Formats: sequence, C-alpha cells, structure tokens
Amino acid sequence: MNRLPAQMSNSGGRWHLYVPLSTPGAWPAHDWPRFASTPTLAEREQVLNALGYETVPCSGWRWIEDSDIPDDPASPVFLIAAAMVRPIPTGGAT
Repeated sequence: MNRLPAQMSNSGGRWHLYVPLSTPGAWPAHDWPRFASTPTLAEREQVLNALGYETVPCSGWRWIEDSDIPDDPASPVFLIAAAMVRPIPTGGAT
C-alpha cells in the first residue's frame, strides 16, 4: 500500500490541501475560497477523492500550530493538519 501524508494549512486566510509527492512536478492540491471556514471532514475527503486519494482507515487528522517567529508569543499562528492517504484503487473509492 502506497501511503502518503496529505497536509492542510491555513496562513493568510486561505485553506490549502496538498499531497506532497517524492516525484518531480506539481503536487495534487486544492485551495478553498479565501476566509472560508475550516473545511469539514467530509469536505476534505471530497477534495482528496477529486485529487485521486482517500484517507487511510483509522488514520485521522492530526493538528498542530506553528508561528512565523518561533518563541514569540505575539507572532501570528497558522494551523497545519495532516492525515495519511493512499491512492484510490482503480475502479473508485472503497
């Protein structure tokens, strides 16, 4: 099974979901409209499916926060989420 870490981040008001690949070229990605609310689990899964991926069963999304200036409590934070995904098997999602 080919498992990859899908990531979703928000910096500057736009949610961005992408699947980093080890091969050269553009990564599969999706941007939600600026200042959209946090994408729901169903919305994330729909986008992943459109990109040709599905979440690995029981992987769940893990959330962390980071900042532009480490160790500065006044620095704006941005959220990063990650989940393990796999390519959708030929013939559609399982």
